[in-house]
Amino acid sequence: MTGPDILCIGSVLWDVIGRAGVTMSHGADMPGRITRLPGGVAMNIAMTLRRMGMRPALLTALGTDPEGRDLLAAARALGLDTDHVHVAEDLPTDRYMAVEGANGLIAAIADARSLEAAGDRILAPLADGRLGSAAAPWAGPVALDGNLTGALMAEIADSPLFAAADLRVAPASPGKADRLRPFLAHPRATLYVNLEEAGLLLGGRPATAGDAAAALVARGLARALVTHGGDPAADATAEGVVTRPPPEVTVARVTGAGDTFMAAHIAAGRRTADRGAALDAALAAAAAYISSEENP
Repeated sequence: MTGPDILCIGSVLWDVIGRAGVTMSHGADMPGRITRLPGGVAMNIAMTLRRMGMRPALLTALGTDPEGRDLLAAARALGLDTDHVHVAEDLPTDRYMAVEGANGLIAAIADARSLEAAGDRILAPLADGRLGSAAAPWAGPVALDGNLTGALMAEIADSPLFAAADLRVAPASPGKADRLRPFLAHPRATLYVNLEEAGLLLGGRPATAGDAAAALVARGLARALVTHGGDPAADATAEGVVTRPPPEVTVARVTGAGDTFMAAHIAAGRRTADRGAALDAALAAAAAYISSEENP
Protein backbone atom coordinates (compact mmCIF):
# COMPACT_ATOMS: atom_id res chain seq x y z
CA MET A 1 0.00 0.00 0.00
CA THR A 2 1.32 3.43 -0.93
CA GLY A 3 2.05 5.64 2.05
CA PRO A 4 0.88 9.21 2.67
CA ASP A 5 2.07 12.11 0.54
CA ILE A 6 1.14 14.81 3.07
CA LEU A 7 0.80 14.97 6.86
CA CYS A 8 -2.08 16.85 8.50
CA ILE A 9 -1.11 17.70 12.07
CA GLY A 10 -3.56 19.18 14.56
CA SER A 11 -7.20 19.09 15.54
CA VAL A 12 -9.53 16.25 14.58
CA LEU A 13 -12.82 16.56 16.43
CA TRP A 14 -16.57 16.67 16.12
CA ASP A 15 -18.04 19.90 14.74
CA VAL A 16 -21.44 20.72 16.20
CA ILE A 17 -22.83 23.52 14.04
CA GLY A 18 -26.12 25.37 14.45
CA ARG A 19 -27.21 27.33 11.37
CA ALA A 20 -30.12 29.74 10.95
CA GLY A 21 -31.02 31.24 7.59
CA VAL A 22 -31.65 34.70 9.05
CA THR A 23 -29.51 37.50 10.44
CA MET A 24 -28.74 36.88 14.09
CA SER A 25 -27.73 39.21 16.90
CA HIS A 26 -26.61 38.74 20.50
CA GLY A 27 -29.13 36.69 22.45
CA ALA A 28 -31.12 35.66 19.35
CA ASP A 29 -33.14 32.43 19.56
CA MET A 30 -33.96 31.25 16.04
CA PRO A 31 -35.13 28.07 14.31
CA GLY A 32 -32.52 26.34 12.23
CA ARG A 33 -30.54 23.13 11.78
CA ILE A 34 -27.96 21.53 14.06
CA THR A 35 -25.50 19.09 12.57
CA ARG A 36 -22.60 17.00 13.85
CA LEU A 37 -19.86 16.10 11.42
CA PRO A 38 -16.12 15.35 11.44
CA GLY A 39 -14.14 18.56 11.70
CA GLY A 40 -11.14 20.35 13.09
CA VAL A 41 -8.51 22.12 11.02
CA ALA A 42 -6.38 19.05 10.33
CA MET A 43 -9.43 16.92 9.56
CA ASN A 44 -11.01 19.52 7.25
CA ILE A 45 -7.78 19.91 5.33
CA ALA A 46 -7.27 16.15 5.08
CA MET A 47 -10.81 15.53 3.81
CA THR A 48 -10.40 18.16 1.09
CA LEU A 49 -6.98 16.87 0.07
CA ARG A 50 -8.35 13.32 -0.19
CA ARG A 51 -11.17 14.47 -2.45
CA MET A 52 -8.51 16.13 -4.62
CA GLY A 53 -6.57 12.92 -5.06
CA MET A 54 -3.90 13.24 -2.37
CA ARG A 55 -3.10 10.71 0.38
CA PRO A 56 -3.15 12.56 3.72
CA ALA A 57 -2.19 11.02 7.06
CA LEU A 58 -3.57 12.40 10.32
CA LEU A 59 -1.33 13.14 13.30
CA THR A 60 -3.62 14.04 16.17
CA ALA A 61 -4.99 12.85 19.51
CA LEU A 62 -8.31 11.06 20.01
CA GLY A 63 -9.89 9.49 23.07
CA THR A 64 -11.11 5.93 23.46
CA ASP A 65 -14.60 7.25 24.25
CA PRO A 66 -17.49 6.55 21.83
CA GLU A 67 -16.94 9.93 20.16
CA GLY A 68 -13.31 9.04 19.47
CA ARG A 69 -14.13 5.58 18.12
CA ASP A 70 -16.82 7.01 15.86
CA LEU A 71 -14.51 9.74 14.60
CA LEU A 72 -11.70 7.30 13.86
CA ALA A 73 -14.12 5.09 11.93
CA ALA A 74 -15.44 8.10 10.00
CA ALA A 75 -11.90 9.16 9.04
CA ARG A 76 -11.07 5.67 7.81
CA ALA A 77 -14.29 5.51 5.81
CA LEU A 78 -13.25 8.73 4.09
CA GLY A 79 -9.99 7.11 3.00
CA LEU A 80 -7.71 8.96 5.42
CA ASP A 81 -4.57 7.36 6.86
CA THR A 82 -5.21 7.01 10.61
CA ASP A 83 -2.35 4.60 11.36
CA HIS A 84 -0.41 7.28 13.23
CA VAL A 85 -3.19 8.82 15.34
CA HIS A 86 -2.35 8.98 19.05
CA VAL A 87 -5.23 7.29 20.89
CA ALA A 88 -5.22 8.13 24.60
CA GLU A 89 -7.28 6.38 27.24
CA ASP A 90 -6.86 9.30 29.62
CA LEU A 91 -8.21 11.98 27.26
CA PRO A 92 -11.70 12.71 25.89
CA THR A 93 -12.22 13.46 22.21
CA ASP A 94 -12.23 17.18 21.43
CA ARG A 95 -15.24 19.16 20.18
CA TYR A 96 -16.08 22.41 18.41
CA MET A 97 -19.40 24.22 18.65
CA ALA A 98 -20.50 27.14 16.48
CA VAL A 99 -23.59 29.19 15.69
CA GLU A 100 -23.94 30.71 12.23
CA GLY A 101 -26.53 33.07 10.80
CA ALA A 102 -27.11 34.72 7.45
CA ASN A 103 -24.63 37.34 8.66
CA GLY A 104 -21.86 34.77 9.15
CA LEU A 105 -20.30 33.26 12.24
CA ILE A 106 -22.03 34.49 15.39
CA ALA A 107 -19.98 32.65 18.01
CA ALA A 108 -17.86 29.55 18.42
CA ILE A 109 -16.11 27.58 21.13
CA ALA A 110 -13.27 25.16 20.37
CA ASP A 111 -12.57 22.60 23.08
CA ALA A 112 -9.13 21.28 22.06
CA ARG A 113 -7.90 20.46 25.55
CA SER A 114 -7.01 16.87 24.68
CA LEU A 115 -4.93 17.83 21.67
CA GLU A 116 -3.09 20.36 23.83
CA ALA A 117 -2.64 17.84 26.64
CA ALA A 118 -1.24 15.22 24.26
CA GLY A 119 1.50 17.65 23.26
CA ASP A 120 4.43 16.22 21.35
CA ARG A 121 3.14 12.65 21.74
CA ILE A 122 1.31 13.16 18.45
CA LEU A 123 4.67 13.74 16.72
CA ALA A 124 6.20 10.40 17.75
CA PRO A 125 5.87 8.85 14.23
CA LEU A 126 8.13 11.61 12.89
CA ALA A 127 10.89 10.68 15.33
CA ASP A 128 10.73 6.90 15.65
CA GLY A 129 11.21 5.98 11.98
CA ARG A 130 7.60 5.32 11.00
CA LEU A 131 7.38 8.61 9.07
CA GLY A 132 10.86 9.99 9.64
CA SER A 133 13.56 10.68 12.20
CA ALA A 134 15.98 13.42 13.16
CA ALA A 135 18.60 11.84 10.85
CA ALA A 136 16.13 11.35 7.97
CA PRO A 137 13.30 13.85 8.46
CA TRP A 138 10.00 13.82 6.60
CA ALA A 139 10.64 15.63 3.30
CA GLY A 140 7.11 16.18 2.04
CA PRO A 141 4.40 18.76 2.73
CA VAL A 142 2.94 19.22 6.20
CA ALA A 143 -0.34 20.99 6.95
CA LEU A 144 -0.05 22.30 10.49
CA ASP A 145 -2.89 23.89 12.42
CA GLY A 146 -2.71 26.40 15.25
CA ASN A 147 -4.71 24.40 17.79
CA LEU A 148 -1.39 23.06 19.07
CA THR A 149 0.02 24.91 22.06
CA GLY A 150 2.29 27.89 21.51
CA ALA A 151 5.15 25.95 23.09
CA LEU A 152 4.70 23.01 20.71
CA MET A 153 4.42 25.31 17.68
CA ALA A 154 7.71 26.95 18.67
CA GLU A 155 9.29 23.51 19.12
CA ILE A 156 8.14 22.43 15.66
CA ALA A 157 9.56 25.59 14.08
CA ASP A 158 13.03 24.71 15.41
CA SER A 159 12.81 20.91 15.31
CA PRO A 160 15.15 18.83 13.12
CA LEU A 161 12.16 16.54 12.52
CA PHE A 162 10.73 19.25 10.23
CA ALA A 163 14.01 20.48 8.74
CA ALA A 164 13.18 19.12 5.26
CA ALA A 165 9.41 19.61 5.30
CA ASP A 166 7.33 22.02 3.23
CA LEU A 167 5.46 23.56 6.17
CA ARG A 168 1.99 24.97 5.48
CA VAL A 169 0.66 26.64 8.62
CA ALA A 170 -2.70 28.13 9.58
CA PRO A 171 -4.05 29.58 12.81
CA ALA A 172 -7.11 27.97 14.37
CA SER A 173 -8.64 31.42 14.91
CA PRO A 174 -7.59 35.07 15.28
CA GLY A 175 -7.24 34.42 19.01
CA LYS A 176 -4.49 31.90 18.29
CA ALA A 177 -2.69 33.84 15.55
CA ASP A 178 0.20 34.67 17.89
CA ARG A 179 1.13 31.00 17.92
CA LEU A 180 2.37 31.43 14.33
CA ARG A 181 5.10 33.92 15.26
CA PRO A 182 7.91 31.30 15.44
CA PHE A 183 7.38 30.65 11.71
CA LEU A 184 7.73 34.27 10.58
CA ALA A 185 11.43 33.82 9.83
CA HIS A 186 11.24 30.14 8.88
CA PRO A 187 12.87 29.41 5.50
CA ARG A 188 10.38 26.66 4.55
CA ALA A 189 7.10 27.94 5.99
CA THR A 190 3.98 29.23 4.25
CA LEU A 191 1.35 30.94 6.40
CA TYR A 192 -2.36 30.93 5.48
CA VAL A 193 -4.12 33.75 7.33
CA ASN A 194 -6.97 36.19 6.88
CA LEU A 195 -6.46 39.95 7.03
CA GLU A 196 -7.34 40.17 10.72
CA GLU A 197 -4.85 37.45 11.64
CA ALA A 198 -2.17 39.06 9.47
CA GLY A 199 -2.72 42.35 11.28
CA LEU A 200 -2.28 40.65 14.65
CA LEU A 201 1.01 39.15 13.51
CA LEU A 202 2.19 42.44 12.04
CA GLY A 203 1.03 44.60 14.91
CA GLY A 204 -0.94 46.89 12.62
CA ARG A 205 -3.92 47.13 10.29
CA PRO A 206 -2.92 46.48 6.67
CA ALA A 207 -5.43 47.89 4.21
CA THR A 208 -5.47 44.96 1.79
CA ALA A 209 -4.51 41.32 1.63
CA GLY A 210 -1.75 42.24 -0.79
CA ASP A 211 -0.28 44.75 1.65
CA ALA A 212 -0.46 42.22 4.47
CA ALA A 213 1.13 39.39 2.49
CA ALA A 214 3.97 41.63 1.31
CA ALA A 215 4.60 42.85 4.86
CA LEU A 216 4.76 39.29 6.21
CA VAL A 217 7.34 38.31 3.59
CA ALA A 218 9.29 41.48 4.38
CA ARG A 219 9.48 40.22 7.98
CA GLY A 220 11.33 37.13 6.74
CA LEU A 221 8.49 34.70 6.00
CA ALA A 222 9.08 32.48 2.97
CA ARG A 223 5.50 32.74 1.67
CA ALA A 224 2.21 34.28 2.79
CA LEU A 225 -1.35 33.58 1.63
CA VAL A 226 -3.81 36.20 2.90
CA THR A 227 -7.58 36.24 2.35
CA HIS A 228 -10.07 39.02 3.04
CA GLY A 229 -13.63 37.75 2.64
CA GLY A 230 -15.08 38.93 -0.65
CA ASP A 231 -12.10 41.20 -1.40
CA PRO A 232 -9.01 40.06 -3.35
CA ALA A 233 -6.74 37.45 -1.78
CA ALA A 234 -2.96 37.52 -2.12
CA ASP A 235 0.03 35.20 -2.44
CA ALA A 236 3.39 36.80 -1.62
CA THR A 237 6.93 35.46 -1.92
CA ALA A 238 10.30 37.12 -2.41
CA GLU A 239 9.43 37.18 -6.13
CA GLY A 240 6.46 39.47 -5.58
CA VAL A 241 2.74 39.57 -4.80
CA VAL A 242 -0.05 37.95 -6.82
CA THR A 243 -3.65 38.93 -6.09
CA ARG A 244 -6.92 37.44 -7.27
CA PRO A 245 -10.58 38.30 -6.53
CA PRO A 246 -12.78 35.52 -5.13
CA PRO A 247 -15.94 34.49 -7.01
CA GLU A 248 -19.13 36.23 -5.91
CA VAL A 249 -21.37 33.75 -4.09
CA THR A 250 -24.21 33.62 -1.61
CA VAL A 251 -22.80 32.47 1.70
CA ALA A 252 -24.56 29.43 3.20
CA ARG A 253 -21.88 28.47 5.75
CA VAL A 254 -18.48 29.65 6.92
CA THR A 255 -17.01 27.06 9.31
CA GLY A 256 -14.22 25.22 7.47
CA ALA A 257 -13.92 27.66 4.56
CA GLY A 258 -10.35 28.66 5.39
CA ASP A 259 -9.33 25.02 5.73
CA THR A 260 -10.85 24.26 2.32
CA PHE A 261 -8.95 27.21 0.80
CA MET A 262 -5.65 26.02 2.25
CA ALA A 263 -6.12 22.41 1.17
CA ALA A 264 -7.19 23.37 -2.34
CA HIS A 265 -4.19 25.67 -2.68
CA ILE A 266 -1.80 22.88 -1.62
CA ALA A 267 -3.39 20.47 -4.10
CA ALA A 268 -3.36 23.04 -6.91
CA GLY A 269 0.32 23.73 -6.26
CA ARG A 270 1.10 20.13 -7.08
CA ARG A 271 -0.53 20.54 -10.50
CA THR A 272 0.84 23.92 -11.50
CA ALA A 273 3.71 26.25 -10.69
CA ASP A 274 1.57 29.23 -11.76
CA ARG A 275 0.85 31.04 -8.49
CA GLY A 276 -2.11 32.93 -9.96
CA ALA A 277 -3.73 29.74 -11.22
CA ALA A 278 -3.24 28.02 -7.86
CA LEU A 279 -4.77 30.99 -6.05
CA ASP A 280 -7.74 31.00 -8.43
CA ALA A 281 -8.28 27.28 -7.82
CA ALA A 282 -8.18 27.73 -4.04
CA LEU A 283 -10.63 30.64 -4.14
CA ALA A 284 -12.99 28.68 -6.39
CA ALA A 285 -12.93 25.69 -4.03
CA ALA A 286 -13.62 27.90 -1.00
CA ALA A 287 -16.45 29.67 -2.84
CA ALA A 288 -18.06 26.36 -3.78
CA TYR A 289 -17.80 25.23 -0.16
CA ILE A 290 -19.35 28.31 1.47
CA SER A 291 -22.16 28.51 -1.08
CA SER A 292 -23.26 24.90 -0.52
CA GLU A 293 -25.24 23.63 2.45
CA GLU A 294 -24.34 20.01 1.65
CA ASN A 295 -21.68 18.35 3.75
CA PRO A 296 -18.72 16.87 1.86
